[in-house]
Amino acid sequence: MKKTWAGLFLFLLLLYNTGVGRCEQTSAAAAYVMERTTGRTLLAVNADQPLPMASTTKVMTALLALENGNLDEPVTAGDNAYGVPGTSIYLQRGESMTLEQMLYGLMLASGNDAAVAIAEHIGGTVEAFCALMTARAAELGATNTRFSTPHGLPAENHYTTARDLAHIAAAAMGHPVFRQIVSTRRASIPWQGHDELRVLNNKNALLSSYEGATGIKTGYTRAAGRCLVFGAQRGEMELVGVVLNCPDWFDEAARLMDLCFARYPWTQAKEDGAAMGTLPVDGGTAAQASVRLLGALGAPLAEGETAQLVMDLPESVTAPQPAGTQVGWALLQLDGETVARRPVVLAEAVEKAPSGWERVVDGWPMLR
Repeated sequence: MKKTWAGLFLFLLLLYNTGVGRCEQTSAAAAYVMERTTGRTLLAVNADQPLPMASTTKVMTALLALENGNLDEPVTAGDNAYGVPGTSIYLQRGESMTLEQMLYGLMLASGNDAAVAIAEHIGGTVEAFCALMTARAAELGATNTRFSTPHGLPAENHYTTARDLAHIAAAAMGHPVFRQIVSTRRASIPWQGHDELRVLNNKNALLSSYEGATGIKTGYTRAAGRCLVFGAQRGEMELVGVVLNCPDWFDEAARLMDLCFARYPWTQAKEDGAAMGTLPVDGGTAAQASVRLLGALGAPLAEGETAQLVMDLPESVTAPQPAGTQVGWALLQLDGETVARRPVVLAEAVEKAPSGWERVVDGWPMLR
């Protein structure tokens, strides 16, 4: 059985209309911005409209490769990877490099040939890899997304939504190697048959023009228009966003992030390690165990919003348990919706009482 402890956490500031609550003006056919660590939606315009996404597809390609491959293992370009149309790193048949090097070619130079080589390496065939992409996207909550290619060139039954793509990107940014790759402005990888290295330049202009930019991925085809997955971090707050079919993609992404940073200042409710009370102990040498917060608890809150701090904890804990064992959650809720949560853990070890052991409570022996 659970018990819930609730306390009001008030923030009295000037109320804004938000992009979630009204139709925000944007030059994009669809746009979506979220705070990555909490998952809170900050702005959504046509966010669930299925649209082609061009090379932003490669966010999913890279994530799946990182989750299923080894960075040091060789990836060899087969016949299908050679001569793929569009952007390329000019792989030759039989050319090999490590998966990590291939991923730099995929994400910085947007190599369509690298996408096929990676897909065949991980999935055996492009078709099998695309099925894995779609299935993994669904696991991440991106249920309005279908992948028919690993690179994003126009294809039947290949689409996503701004919301889905942002959630895929948010998951990918949780992988440290992915984060490192997409934030790199310039890199070099081997070039078989050449004396010089391949020099890769990141096409994301925000990396050099926007404060706190974390990168992610550009994409363009005539059918999809200019598509951009973007992000930035300032203090505790990290944005991930998407614009699809957006003619002024970099400027619009910067404008939308400015809007969200201004409208939703980060508000911290509890610091990492904050004491969160005690719980009764069953079968222990102590009657109570202290619990603490694991990680700072905060959320982006619009001015005028009221958040509620809710503790979701059990009635008691049973000895023995080591310090650091998770026993519940601390939640920030807004209008009944959880906008942030952090684990609550034991601040100290809970020792089991030996058989026949007695503990004195209020001057009276308590036999076990």
